[in-house]
Amino acid sequence: MSKKSIFYIGFFAILIVSFFFVITRLIPDFGKSKFEPIGKLLPFSFSDQDRNRVTEKNVEGKVFVAEYFFTTCKSICPRMNNNLKEVYERFKNEKDFLILSHTCDPETDSAARLKRYSDSLGVSNQRWIFLTGRKDSLYNMARYCYKIDDPNNNLGNIKEDFLHSQFMALVDKKGRVKRIYDGIKPSEINDMMEDIEKLLKEK
Repeated sequence: MSKKSIFYIGFFAILIVSFFFVITRLIPDFGKSKFEPIGKLLPFSFSDQDRNRVTEKNVEGKVFVAEYFFTTCKSICPRMNNNLKEVYERFKNEKDFLILSHTCDPETDSAARLKRYSDSLGVSNQRWIFLTGRKDSLYNMARYCYKIDDPNNNLGNIKEDFLHSQFMALVDKKGRVKRIYDGIKPSEINDMMEDIEKLLKEK
């Protein structure tokens, strides 16, 4: 190979590297996934509607949606769960998919009450799990793990604190919180289902 050829190869190699360097500075998200994680699953231990203990081990390798609601809610919760029912129907046969619905009101929402609520929706407890537990633990997961509520909303006094969020979190198979959705907007529910499809295909 002649010196001239080596010069041109080196020149173009430097040109390509310089191009990508400039592009990544001008466009910060260039080359990055639009699915960058915004949070990470934390250890937890709650009880489901059948009084079974559910921990982070039960969702390992699963794609799941996390939401917060309470059974006596008459405002946004029915709309949210009606929208989630559509998600459930679409993915109920996917072994690697779950919905985790955490109660905001554990003093009222016992396992038995959540069971009646689950039965009223006609959903499988293998695919859609309703969770109750200690109020502070439930709220910490919402604020510090799923990022569906601002941690600054914490009143400090857990008895007076009340979380009421219309937002839902999508978590991938590696326990990374990938995106937050407005659970009362059909357009965002449609986006969620498209994103679930993509995450289910990931290994």
